[in-house]
Amino acid sequence: MYLNKGFALLVLLWIVGGLELKAQDYVPTSKVVWDKAPHNAFPDLIRFKSYFYAAIREGNNHMPDKSGQVRLLRSKDGDQWEDIGLLEMDGYDVREARLSVTPKGQIMVLTAVGIYDKGYKELFPMVSFSDQSGLNFSELTRTTMGLSPSLDWIWSLTWHKKVGYGVIYQIKEGGWETHLLKTVDGKHFEWVSQIDTGGNPNEATIRFDKTGKMYVLVRREADDQMGMIASAEAPYKDWKFSRLNIRLGGPNFLFLNKDQLVIGSRYHQPGGPKTAIFTSDLDGNFLSTMVFPSGGDTSYPGMIFHKNRLWVMYYSSHEEKSKIYLSQIPINQLKP
Repeated sequence: MYLNKGFALLVLLWIVGGLELKAQDYVPTSKVVWDKAPHNAFPDLIRFKSYFYAAIREGNNHMPDKSGQVRLLRSKDGDQWEDIGLLEMDGYDVREARLSVTPKGQIMVLTAVGIYDKGYKELFPMVSFSDQSGLNFSELTRTTMGLSPSLDWIWSLTWHKKVGYGVIYQIKEGGWETHLLKTVDGKHFEWVSQIDTGGNPNEATIRFDKTGKMYVLVRREADDQMGMIASAEAPYKDWKFSRLNIRLGGPNFLFLNKDQLVIGSRYHQPGGPKTAIFTSDLDGNFLSTMVFPSGGDTSYPGMIFHKNRLWVMYYSSHEEKSKIYLSQIPINQLKP
């Protein structure tokens, strides 16, 4: 059942950091696709061999009082979803899986695994791979990295010319750091460069334009807390930074065209957080915003283009408990 019947048209101007973001007349609809755990959150979404695939974290709370696990789902049409796997480790919190398709034609599931007790005592990346059918997944395997170990999290991975690129953030006493890593097999990573945005950077998503230039959308948790877009030409060592006028949470983005981005994130507002998507130029200057039915504990949109629509999977707790929602937006509604 669609959930925003009677949801008023968004005709307000949202004021964020002094920047006016024009709301779209189009109001997205969303439907629940998964709510079986007490807390269902942090979804990701891809297409593989004519199916939608999703990964969600099931647990008791946003941060664990008991261990969490990652549920793997697939759907032919986005309406009916089947459970195809579970990634878990006894005594550990397995969370925030990010999905990608490797050059070998397998689904790669990149997760963070740790022990949490009023803060992480251990934290490290682990991976699982599907077989060629996309129905059977390997046990979680710990990655190796070309960095001294800390509390480590590779938050997402993007493949480009048979090389996978991800941003690891390391939680250190003197401040958090983000570093660009690369891999050819998804298991063993090499250091490329530091992405020094300042402000305790953490969650980051990578995309490439058609020339091979890398863009990285980075969440920051200190200083002014505003998000950043970092960009660099190959070999991805000399970084330029553009400061956004919003805070990010679960940041994701896609190229709408060669000059514009579609950014998905938690949207901090005076009335409380929502999940939203924004159109912007390549420097993160916002052109419009579209807010989903959401509230409370919410965000982490998985986003793909399919059949002239933007498909967005996110989580929200605006209806009794945290659930997973799916929305479709015609691409022509995204154009500012």
